[in-house]
Amino acid sequence: MQSKQDLIALRKTEFQQRLSLNRQLIEMVERTESHAFLRNPAAHNVYLYLTNYVRACSETWFKTKLTTLRVLDWGCGKGHISFLLREMGAMVTSCDVMSSAAFSQDRPIIDRASISVVSLKHPYLLPFQDATFDVVLSFGVLEHVPNDLASLHEIQRVLSPQGLFFCFFLPYYLSWTQRLAHLRGDFYHDRLYSKKAVKTLLSQSQFQIIDLWHRQLLPKNRISYINHHSFEQLDRWLTESTFLKYIATNIEFVAFKI
Repeated sequence: MQSKQDLIALRKTEFQQRLSLNRQLIEMVERTESHAFLRNPAAHNVYLYLTNYVRACSETWFKTKLTTLRVLDWGCGKGHISFLLREMGAMVTSCDVMSSAAFSQDRPIIDRASISVVSLKHPYLLPFQDATFDVVLSFGVLEHVPNDLASLHEIQRVLSPQGLFFCFFLPYYLSWTQRLAHLRGDFYHDRLYSKKAVKTLLSQSQFQIIDLWHRQLLPKNRISYINHHSFEQLDRWLTESTFLKYIATNIEFVAFKI
């Protein structure tokens, strides 16, 4: 098992990678307005380095290749995370609730990449046996479930011993973008999180934190930047090295099953 310091250093290294955009993914969504954020290099780049971080962290933690690990894309949504991980050779199981985008009419990635999506019919219970997966991913999912603690207990149950849970895009309670959205009447993220709340939830569900960080001070989904790599480097520096991290959009973490 790697030390926490080594894995924190690994995360910072992986987030600095200058990755080429996935042209196949862009081509699949070029005519779908609901997927326009994947055509924006600044937003697209985030999913690339986060999925590459999942690969690097998982391989370091388990001391084996990602291709040998069982991954659950919990709340797979539009399918872009499942697609990117499958491109790396990962054994991915994709699941989502029946009312989500994964089961809507608008699903170019899921259809064209032939991604099979397991239908979730219960608010938090998962239709998988104990210790089925080595890695579970939450890309903007935990904040939307009806009962986050019950969902975390289920994720803990389906993870193998020492299994990893990655949680990204968790909205931070002091975020300037979240507060502005609420002032405008947009409560898409009606539940915001503090670090203390996250640590309490993880402790109650038998997880131990490996790494917890702030990310994304400036919006990316709807704004296009001339040089997205340089912009991301600036945004990362602001959220790692200045007090502005305390008003960044997200907190994120990786934890393991105790």
